[in-house]
Amino acid sequence: MPDTPANILIVDDLPENLLALEALIRGDGRTIHQAQSGEAALALLLEHEFALAILDVQMPTMNGFELAELMRGTERTRHIPIIFVTAASEDLKYSFQGYESGAVDFLHKPLDIQAVQGKVSVFVDLWRQKRAVRVQLEALREARREQDELVKRLREAQADLERAVRMRDDFVSAVSHELRTPLHTLFLEVQMRRVHLGRGDAEALSPRNMEAMVQREERQIQSMVRLIDDMIDVSRLRGSRLVLRTGRVQLKPLVERAVDSLSHQASEAGVSFALGLPADLVGQWDEFRIEQVFANLISNALRHAPGSPITIRATLAAGPDGKAGARIDVRDQGPGIAPMHQERVFGQFERAVGHDGPPGMGLGLYIAREVVQAHGGSLTLRSEPGKGATFSVWLPIEAQG
Repeated sequence: MPDTPANILIVDDLPENLLALEALIRGDGRTIHQAQSGEAALALLLEHEFALAILDVQMPTMNGFELAELMRGTERTRHIPIIFVTAASEDLKYSFQGYESGAVDFLHKPLDIQAVQGKVSVFVDLWRQKRAVRVQLEALREARREQDELVKRLREAQADLERAVRMRDDFVSAVSHELRTPLHTLFLEVQMRRVHLGRGDAEALSPRNMEAMVQREERQIQSMVRLIDDMIDVSRLRGSRLVLRTGRVQLKPLVERAVDSLSHQASEAGVSFALGLPADLVGQWDEFRIEQVFANLISNALRHAPGSPITIRATLAAGPDGKAGARIDVRDQGPGIAPMHQERVFGQFERAVGHDGPPGMGLGLYIAREVVQAHGGSLTLRSEPGKGATFSVWLPIEAQG
């Protein structure tokens, strides 16, 4: 960092010596700090970073050797180069004492102007080079941190991409499976009818048998329609194009219709319903969408908790912001959901990309939560493994602005 001035500390108990030495070594890019005692020098050393310290050996109270030893004992000042200034003779024993206390050089009085200026320039240049190296090392460390972060993000993006590819493949497979089953059933029904017609089997084509055939075909067609509707809803939700047509809606008949629409599946699964729905719960909702929410929740319970009752109860309950609302709990007695998976079940295609449990597209809970949130409400889950699951819908009963 060439714009950073190099601080130089000069210590001498005589002011005239300090002035003379400063006159010799001052220059562009240098800041000279004077101290007339070891104590004053230590205070400056704690305040600034120095490129060089020039210490007079002969000082009262604390001489230059003692100050140097203190500097070598502190991490902050340990690596500052020290030049001693002395009027003593060039005695080897004296020099050894200076070098043992941390000196890198000696200046002898009277001072040689060129020698002083040359040595100071050398140590200032060394300080600048060391500082530049530190800056470069820090830049390299920062670049390495950024590189590591980039690699991390790339790996996460790769993992997300691989997951998306797996989801796509599993989704296509699940769609094929979900459509193939009702289509195959319809095809068999048509083939059987063709056979009966060819044989002139009046009993097989009786009104009673035909009614049963038509009902089976309607159920298969409804399954395909629901699947297609779910995929259309997901597309609308992704594009923020879901339009709510709200009006005054009674909750009790709405939930009862959702239950009735799945009564045949419930009968086949051996599931009974226990309803506790007050007749006076009314809200400003999109009737079709809210019925769709409860149909999805009930359908989910039928798939995961066959043979056990489903309880649906509704009460008045204030929301998190204190608004009046209705809370509707849909509780099953199935295997439950582990805490680590409870939020994941609301994701798109989570059922489709799974490898265990009953088949399904994994769209119902995602659509249900999005529809409820679009009404200003919430859909949450409480569950423990082996103790069933309770999906709680909270809906405001005041008109949404």
